[in-house]
Amino acid sequence: MPAAAAALDATFAALADPTRRAILARLAQGEASVTELAAPFGLTQPAVSKHLKVLERAGLVEAGRDAQKRPRRLKAAPLREAAQFLDAYRAHWEANFARLDALLDDLKNETDEGAGR
Repeated sequence: MPAAAAALDATFAALADPTRRAILARLAQGEASVTELAAPFGLTQPAVSKHLKVLERAGLVEAGRDAQKRPRRLKAAPLREAAQFLDAYRAHWEANFARLDALLDDLKNETDEGAGR
């Protein structure tokens, strides 16, 4: 498997968990320690650390150094790559919706014409 595909797989696997998505949302606001990340979830620090390891392996989070602390911060590049991957599918669905809109307009016009409007 090419490295880019493996990285994309790791990103989507990391994003599959709602707690990890919430951690990323929190880190989008700024750096946070494990303790700060654990507080809103009612999770133990070891449980949050496990989630962080998954996010770090996917390249979505990195640990910094601040004296004795190791605050985590968001790395957005993998999210950009995932969004680019999904953009091709967005174009597909937008084209399908455009065709559906046109069909519905045609059906409405036929109905209006049949009703003598």
